[in-house]
Amino acid sequence: MNTLSKEEIKRILALRFEKDLHKNLCDLPLPSRLKDIYKGAGRIKEAIEKNEKVAIVGDYDVDGVISCVIMAEFFDDIGFDYVVKIPNRFKDGYGLNEDIVKELNVDLIITVDNGIAATEAARLCEQKGIDLIITDHHMPPAMLPKAYAIINPKQKGCDFPDIEICGAQVAWYLIAALKEVCKLKYDMCKFIELLAIAIMGDMMELRDLNRALVKKGIEKINTSKRPAFKAIKHCFQKDKFELDHIGFLIAPLINSAGRMDDAMLSYEFLRTKDYDKALELLKQIMECNNTRKEEERQLFEESLKQVDESKPFILVSGKNWHEGVLGIVASRLARHFNKPVFVFCEFENKAKGSARSVGKIDILRLIESQRNLLLAYGGHKGAAGALLECKNLELFKSNLEKLCQELPSEDFVNSEELLGNLDINEVDFEMLEILEHFEPFGHKNPRPLFEFKELIVKNKKRFGKDEKHLKLILYKDNTNIETLFFNFDKEPMIGENITCIASISKNTFRGFLTPQLIIQELFVK
Repeated sequence: MNTLSKEEIKRILALRFEKDLHKNLCDLPLPSRLKDIYKGAGRIKEAIEKNEKVAIVGDYDVDGVISCVIMAEFFDDIGFDYVVKIPNRFKDGYGLNEDIVKELNVDLIITVDNGIAATEAARLCEQKGIDLIITDHHMPPAMLPKAYAIINPKQKGCDFPDIEICGAQVAWYLIAALKEVCKLKYDMCKFIELLAIAIMGDMMELRDLNRALVKKGIEKINTSKRPAFKAIKHCFQKDKFELDHIGFLIAPLINSAGRMDDAMLSYEFLRTKDYDKALELLKQIMECNNTRKEEERQLFEESLKQVDESKPFILVSGKNWHEGVLGIVASRLARHFNKPVFVFCEFENKAKGSARSVGKIDILRLIESQRNLLLAYGGHKGAAGALLECKNLELFKSNLEKLCQELPSEDFVNSEELLGNLDINEVDFEMLEILEHFEPFGHKNPRPLFEFKELIVKNKKRFGKDEKHLKLILYKDNTNIETLFFNFDKEPMIGENITCIASISKNTFRGFLTPQLIIQELFVK
């Protein structure tokens, strides 16, 4: 592996975006590229003109909540009445279903971030004379639900560019079409900061139009008058939000209410115009998040006991595991072992699971290969879910193990992540500026990792709850650098010579900006 210069790093990272077509907001694809969008917009226009009863049905994750907020605020702005239904994970299950249709006494249902597999609910809508407009971004099944309009970039016959977009973006595009058909003057940029959170929170590819939206979104979030963001800044003592705060602070907070309690908490939090109300709701959400962290810690530790590291695929399960943290634990296990992971909760002879992938492996395609064993499934290439009977769990596991065994080893590696060797003297403010230019980092634009060789451990300190993290001062060639090693699995001694794989990040402790390393792997010489 060659030692990299700053110019080489710029060249390598620029190659990631050489095929991007939509690099600025003015370049974004038009709504007309989405099949059925004007049909759906026309039906909503009719509902507005006739003052019909309309329901928005969302999902309980960050993408679904934000999709609901976007649609609701548009209707508020034009003075149209509506109802919002975000299913409770524990009482209602996922997405639009027959019970929800029975509950809603409306003329029109608009789903956001769900509905593409709601065949039975769509049939009931037809029987009850309710028109159904489905807006979704999940992979469509072979047989689509019968609906008035289906707006999903992944459906056959849709001319939208081959780019992963989230449910909130589909809802946003629907509003853009509504703006046209209703001949309204309307600022579509008012939702950009919300879109940025949904894109990063739902792990969309951070290239092309998604990158353009997120980059603009972080600018908007820092000038936003939305009380929710002011409340987060106050409670977490942030003067300014950085891009990493979206993925590691804001999105997890919004997600936590749906995971642990009820997503309507997060919906109301983002919607409120009252700062004191935002603070009150944020305190409840923070409690949910703290509970989520504790549940996640316990479930992760239980999961580790079941892992067989000799296998190319990991499946763990437990009775009555908290389903709100299955996806987070699957993500942690996937990162920890660099293997595709399924985490199942077993209840009433059924197993409900969340999956996460690594490298180039398409987890949804793997799941789809076992559809004869499944009661339901869905998701994306990198994150998916499935429901099956407990009696089929072992067969499901062994089948996927065999399939993963046949995959080439390079499919498990994100070759774009580790760029090469880097001299510690290159880690400076100029390097921070170079990396900042290529943000946001995430899916399909991973944060660059570098190998740092022969560093001496000058000092070390454990920190965090249960002291599971390490702060190191590393030294080479008259240069010191502060380094963090979260959830460390190897602890070097002071004076030892180490090599590490690490990313470079900003340390803004007490208002002073300095570069630091975040260790992913550590090797003692």
